[in-house]
Amino acid sequence: MINESRDKNASFFTILHVASILGARQVLRGNIWINILIIFIMILTFLSLVVISGILVGLLEGSLKANREQYSSDIFIDVPVGKNSIQNTYNIVSILDNTDEVVGYTVRYNIGSTIEANYQSRRDFSELPNSVGVVLNGIDPVDENNITNLGDYIIEGEMLESDESGYILLGSTLLSQYSAFSDLFEPLENVKIGSRIKVTATGGEMDFSGDIIGQDQNKTNTQEFIVKGFIKSKVDMVSIAAYITDADYRRLTGDMSLHAQEIAVKTRDDISDVDVKNILLSYDLGQFARIRTAEESIPKFLDTMKATFSLLGTAIGSIGLVVSAISIFIVIYINALTRRKYIGILKGIGISRGAIQMAYVMQAIFYVIVGSLLAIIIIYAVLIPFFNAHPINFPFSDGILVAPVSSTFIKFLVLFFVTTLAGFIPAWLIVRGNTLDSILQR
Repeated sequence: MINESRDKNASFFTILHVASILGARQVLRGNIWINILIIFIMILTFLSLVVISGILVGLLEGSLKANREQYSSDIFIDVPVGKNSIQNTYNIVSILDNTDEVVGYTVRYNIGSTIEANYQSRRDFSELPNSVGVVLNGIDPVDENNITNLGDYIIEGEMLESDESGYILLGSTLLSQYSAFSDLFEPLENVKIGSRIKVTATGGEMDFSGDIIGQDQNKTNTQEFIVKGFIKSKVDMVSIAAYITDADYRRLTGDMSLHAQEIAVKTRDDISDVDVKNILLSYDLGQFARIRTAEESIPKFLDTMKATFSLLGTAIGSIGLVVSAISIFIVIYINALTRRKYIGILKGIGISRGAIQMAYVMQAIFYVIVGSLLAIIIIYAVLIPFFNAHPINFPFSDGILVAPVSSTFIKFLVLFFVTTLAGFIPAWLIVRGNTLDSILQR
């Protein structure tokens, strides 16, 4: 039994050795332009498998990245279900100050409000006012800018200052000159830097049409503000909001409790968001607020869309996979068919059928490995850095190329298997023919 096993191992390695010699001769002595063409097809196939799905997923990934950078940061603390504020905000802030894993944070106080423009020139009170519902945020401008770089997204005007009062920043979606949603709600008309607007804090929440729902008309506070800047962002929660200083917020609302509605927390880069979340939960903060990582704070439907886009991209890329397999099949089949006499002679002098078949399989493997390696270099050394530096400008996000190594490796295995099979089948069809008929080409 041991001798038989050794003979089989020796036979296998002999076949492999002979096949490698024959396969190398076929590649080296083949037409160089055909070899280059096949490798080029492999590169395009692998790129189609990875890049198409990577860009589709990158549309949403770019949106999620922007949401983290401009709104939620790494850890997002907000109001628990059934409450209207984060109780014990002061204690939570104190814990954040003494947590080494926390780099910084910004505390936001917000309330549903109505903003009215051009009220000074309104003469006919039977007409609807030029107003829109908005989430009004009271912020510390310095903290907010440190965490979300809010000032970088001001397209007109200037950032708020902590020591000033009576100024407001407006999201571009609220303004007619920037808004793309004029069919859904009436944006503010004729609002410029320096314009005076009237802000009424009514409570409640803003729906998608820009109306405030759940407001208490008996508890409204109104104050006039001067527009200091316009904010343009592809993050909806930023572009559809308004910002004033936290001191002005308390004066407007009369709320002196210091109970916030949102806290965006930035963590150290060398620790995971989940670990920081667990640290905060260990202080029993979960009973006062909802604590989530940036990914958890994203609506679930976006995760579903990511999976759908990835599947769609893979399906589209699979078309290229089929084309590649057919190309390899045709090349190997024609190569084997034109060398049918040579194959018959090899069989006649004692070269095993398995070695000849393996030689053509190795030829296909050579093409897929070289083409895939070149494609991987293009993806990770050229395309990903390029898209990170120059994102695709979509209306709702800055699209990037997403290509996780694990996913890329799986796609390489799929391409490897399909190509190997496409190389084996035509070789098997030709090699199984009668040796004498092959030599005589009958």
